[in-house]
Amino acid sequence: VQLAESGGGSVEAGGSLTLSCSFSGYAPNAYCIGWFRQIAGKEREGVAAVDKEGRTFYEGYLKGRFTVSRDNAQNTAYLQIPSLKPEDTAMYYCAARKFAWGGCSMHFAEYTYWGQGTQVTVSS
Repeated sequence: VQLAESGGGSVEAGGSLTLSCSFSGYAPNAYCIGWFRQIAGKEREGVAAVDKEGRTFYEGYLKGRFTVSRDNAQNTAYLQIPSLKPEDTAMYYCAARKFAWGGCSMHFAEYTYWGQGTQVTVSS
């Protein structure tokens, strides 16, 4: 599976972005599409995920701030981030994994395929 993120950029606090993840390849290996971010000097953390049926999963403390979605016809997943804060500054990645019981994990080690990332910078 190949993945490519887009939509990052530099915005002021309070602004919004919608990140896109275009994916291709063997479909069963993209059952889950996860979004992760890595803040400089910190471990990569899960943000949200969506499975092929459209079920969504969120990292607990971020639920309500982000909205994840997926368009299977376009082979694209999205991450909407309204009301950006400076602490949201990070490299954002999308990743893919095959089906697993229990839903789509929020842990980066559970994902096999990764995009190159898109930078989001939020200024105060």
